[in-house]
Amino acid sequence: MNDKAELLDLALRVGKKAAALLSARPDVLEISTKSSDVDIVTQMDKAAEELIVSSILAERPGDGMIGEEGADRTSTSGITWVIDPLDGTVNYFYGLPGWNVSIAAKDKDGVVVGVVVSPTINSTWWATRGGGSFHNGKKIQCNDPVELNRTMLATGFAYESQKRALQLDFINKLLPYFRDIRRNGAAAVDLAFVGAGNVDAYFESGLHEWDLAAGGLIATEAGAILTQHEVGGQNFTLAAGPHLHQILKNTLGL
Repeated sequence: MNDKAELLDLALRVGKKAAALLSARPDVLEISTKSSDVDIVTQMDKAAEELIVSSILAERPGDGMIGEEGADRTSTSGITWVIDPLDGTVNYFYGLPGWNVSIAAKDKDGVVVGVVVSPTINSTWWATRGGGSFHNGKKIQCNDPVELNRTMLATGFAYESQKRALQLDFINKLLPYFRDIRRNGAAAVDLAFVGAGNVDAYFESGLHEWDLAAGGLIATEAGAILTQHEVGGQNFTLAAGPHLHQILKNTLGL
């Protein structure tokens, strides 16, 4: 059965279970690197993904898996889970808040359910396709309309240093015009913040499916527009309320 309520219940239960595991942070973290020296992974990323995958498959053995830390399983049920077991690993490593567990379920038409659990800021967001978005049980809506001079923008930067120059060019285009900027360090939370109106827009490059799946649904079900743009060999993601989204596209030349 691929009922949205059932999928949401499972994602919430498993997400909170993984968040509890991660909250018991060991004193010593075993660090390895991926795409660059600053793109790190810990034993806790891997343990959380193993927990999430095994917990879901125990109840839904036919489901597929796509995980940041290597989960790769073809679906026979029509549902595939897209998992970032520890979004914001650098925050986690440094003891900063905002890291989260991001879990989404998708079918042939796209993401059906998205859940983001961030225990350090006492926040759980979720959304179902066509069912709206919620933060700690309260329905949320993105800020709209917002003018550029009143915009709070969230962003992040690629791990690869050579890609940051283009990102900074875009940010520099906006700096004279918007209210302020935030670098929170976790894509799923930034997207959820757009949906909840904690920030007005989010702009970043180099995101993967597991970065976007859950948070993207939360943002769009809360009324935001999310688009992706190929510029200079990089894939940029832009999320904002409809009015501001068009202004940002025009200002950035996307």
